Amino acid sequence: MTTRIRIQQQDFDLAEEYQLLRQGHSTVGAVVTFSGLVRDFELSPEGSERIDSLNLQHYPGMTESLLKNIVEQANSRWDLIATTVIHRVGELLPMEQIVLVGVASEHRADAFEAAQFLMDYLKTQATFWKSVKGNGKHQWIESKASDQQAAARWDGVADE
Repeated sequence: MTTRIRIQQQDFDLAEEYQLLRQGHSTVGAVVTFSGLVRDFELSPEGSERIDSLNLQHYPGMTESLLKNIVEQANSRWDLIATTVIHRVGELLPMEQIVLVGVASEHRADAFEAAQFLMDYLKTQATFWKSVKGNGKHQWIESKASDQQAAARWDGVADE
């Protein structure tokens, strides 16, 4: 099992990361990647608000440990060959890449489910603090109930 976990300010090359997931593993039959982008709007109770930038902060050491734990949970549930999690921090502009989850496995079901699990848990269990600037305001972003609901569906799911 190959695991790559990085928290970084600089962008990442999706094609390069895809190749690394495949590299050196002759049994790979499926690779699933998800790349999240910074949106140019944030939904709020008042409606849609324009975003000029998103700022992400983390707690060094603790965040990496939590990411490692999330990847270990995925490995215990699915038969994975390689996993990559990259999360950017710092100030990001709309349409910039913010996160990459990549999973390689022998079979597509394991790869799809593990990638979705990883992203759901990243959104709810990893310690990243987000704030946005837009419409002349600066505000912190609260976690969303929909993210909590997405992650909750994995609770009680038997290990594969």
